Amino acid sequence: MRSDQFVVPGPPILLPLGLVLMVVSWVVLRRRGQLTPMRLGVAWLAGWYAVAVLGATLLPLHLSWGADPQFFRINPIPLTQIRPRDSVLNIVMTLPFAAILHVLFGVRDKMRVIRLGLLLSAGIEITQCVLILIVHDNRWAEANDIIANVLGVYLGYLAFHRLLRVDAIRRLVSDLETVPAP
Repeated sequence: MRSDQFVVPGPPILLPLGLVLMVVSWVVLRRRGQLTPMRLGVAWLAGWYAVAVLGATLLPLHLSWGADPQFFRINPIPLTQIRPRDSVLNIVMTLPFAAILHVLFGVRDKMRVIRLGLLLSAGIEITQCVLILIVHDNRWAEANDIIANVLGVYLGYLAFHRLLRVDAIRRLVSDLETVPAP
């Protein structure tokens, strides 16, 4: 590695973060009087999902200085330079988002789920863009990723609500919800 480069590896950040989220979820559920093994398991899965998304989108972080930003890594124009593999991965990455919002936070409205998915995706892409411009990270910031992420959130919403038509799954989800239905 050159002296003008530094790599921030994922595991030393992601593993402690995941453990902290596990402890925080245990404390929050306990304080709310909602601590059950199943709810704790769901909260832990959601926390590790967040850690995985962070790891997939931002880490390892490749920092360098003294070089020109690689503007070609920023594509603000949608539906150009589409990389099908990346699009599929972005869709798959966001499929669980609607179920997590529903079970843990009581978010049930389709448009609210989509807006939150859009905010999450835009936040990721803006962060990647800033990192490309400031510390010359080697990620890509693309409008196509936002489209793929939101599509994944929408498809996840549709799949989750189709699953809720099954009585056993609906009862299980009802038992797991940490925010009661309105």
